[in-house]
Order: sequence, then structure tokens, then C-alpha cells
Amino acid sequence: MQMTAPMEVGLAVRDLARMRTFYETALGFAFVAEFRVPAEKAREAALCAEGYTVVRLQTPNGERLKLLATSGPPVADATDEAFILGRPRASYLTFIVDDIAPVLQRALGAGARSLTGPHPVEVRPGIYLAFLHDPEGHVLELVSYDDIAAYRPDLQQGMTP
Repeated sequence: MQMTAPMEVGLAVRDLARMRTFYETALGFAFVAEFRVPAEKAREAALCAEGYTVVRLQTPNGERLKLLATSGPPVADATDEAFILGRPRASYLTFIVDDIAPVLQRALGAGARSLTGPHPVEVRPGIYLAFLHDPEGHVLELVSYDDIAAYRPDLQQGMTP
């Protein structure tokens, strides 16, 4: 597997504004971007039924934290195993790879279980992802960007962490 950027962590949160403020104020993360994903793509990506917002934050060393909140009401303490954001306090590891399809197939062949099906999902133009459980049930995300330089210009400009 050829990674094209440092590993990232995603956290399911209930109060996006509060959590963003916490990570920026208490831990010194810098705001990178905020995106809203519509319900159709959120369901296909196995994240939630009603759409979601993701805020990307970054440390001075280049590690990224993704805070994700559903567009619907906050998730109760009961779990909804159908979607990642339906699990309170869910977290997952993100691996940004150069060629997602063969990595996904190797993971499935090694005992992973797909949450998004046998093929990567295009959630936005040129951005593909796949969510899966490792053999013990931890959630992993594989992501591939057609234009990694647009996503992580800091890595392309010689500012590698």
C-alpha cells in the first residue's frame, strides 16, 4: 500500500462547533476546511442517513483530525450499527492511498468486512472512499484523491511534517 499523506483520525461528534473550538483552543489545531455531504452520498458512504458536515483540523506537524456530525438530530446513546455516525463517540483511522481499489480488495481478502460494498464510493468528484471493519471490528477508512496536491498542498510544497 502506498500512502500519499499522513494517516488521519475521524471522530463522530454531537456538537460540531463546540468540538472544533475545543480542539483549536485547547490543543492548538488549525482549521483546514469544512464540507457538507448530502444524504445520498452519506448513505452510500455508510456514514449516516441524513447527510453530514466534516471539519478538518491540522496540527503543526501535519496530522489531521476530522470532526463529523450528522445534519439530523444528535445521536442518542443507543447505537445504530447501520451507519458509522450512528455510533456515539465513534472513531476511525483514515489511510490515504494512491490506488484504493486494490488496497480494498487486499483488505477484504485478508478478512476485513466492507461497510460500503466491494467498490470505492465517489463522495465528491475525484474523491473515493471505502469504509470497512478490520478482522476485530475496528473501523477503517481508505481514501484516494485524484488530486492529492489540492487536498494536501502542504505536503507538495516541501513542508512535509
